[in-house]
Amino acid sequence: MSDIPFDLNFEAEPGIAVAVAPGIRRVLARNASPFTGKGTCSYIVGRGKVAVIDPGPDDARHINALLEAVRNETVSHVVVTHTHRDHSPAAAAIRAATGAVIVGCGPHRPSRPWAEGEEPRGESGADRDYRPDSEMLDGDTVSGPGWTLTAVATPGHTANHLAFAFTEANALFSGDHVMAWSTTIVAPPDGSMTDYKASLIRLQERSEGIYWPGHGGPVREPARFLRALLHHRLQREAAILGRIRSGDRTIADIVPRLYEGLNAALLPAAALSVFAHLEDLVARRLVVTDGPATLTARYRPGGS
Repeated sequence: MSDIPFDLNFEAEPGIAVAVAPGIRRVLARNASPFTGKGTCSYIVGRGKVAVIDPGPDDARHINALLEAVRNETVSHVVVTHTHRDHSPAAAAIRAATGAVIVGCGPHRPSRPWAEGEEPRGESGADRDYRPDSEMLDGDTVSGPGWTLTAVATPGHTANHLAFAFTEANALFSGDHVMAWSTTIVAPPDGSMTDYKASLIRLQERSEGIYWPGHGGPVREPARFLRALLHHRLQREAAILGRIRSGDRTIADIVPRLYEGLNAALLPAAALSVFAHLEDLVARRLVVTDGPATLTARYRPGGS
């Protein structure tokens, strides 16, 4: 995907708290995979009285690394962008150890009802045990000495996804909505391509100068990067429409043609991404199907 200015040079040692910018420390979890890159990035914001953003998976080594990093400090808030198992499960353990309150996104919810055969997959599976002490809505804030975090609703990767603007640093913690190492997986029914594209457009209206994502290194030119992501999605949409108009009728027909040479472990995610695009295209009547759009439905060209 050469049209996107990816930064693939992210190097970090898991379990080590590194100051990456004034007021921001990052601790990398030990959960590297094709879906998580080098692992989940947890962030500590502030000094003395701090917030932990996306505490990560339920992994004792990572939890202990976070607790060691904030030794002799007060953790006031555990802030969660979304409820996937590589981001939110450690929140309960950090709360139990520190007395912090869990805030951020609400409990997990899909963008639409589950259909038969649709199940969570791998690291991106839903954390249905997550329960915040206080759910944040768009525009809500939490703060401490020298830091203010404001919720920015960015549904698409999940229905409950939030990013968090760090006012004092002109930065955005973008969760899995915008990442410098890879495009975001948009997998129905948790994800919605319609919502994802709308959230990208919404971020284009903001002015943060750097993004700190849930995986990989920072996005240093957000405006350029957002344009590239939207262009990529429009290209992918056009390619799917082209396959449908050429006679492909199923997702199983389309995926091998669009993702030639893709790591086999990522093919199910690719199928879900195509499905997300087809849901959006069906909603816009550019593609039609008999009955609801599903992973196994047959699709054909719609009206213009």
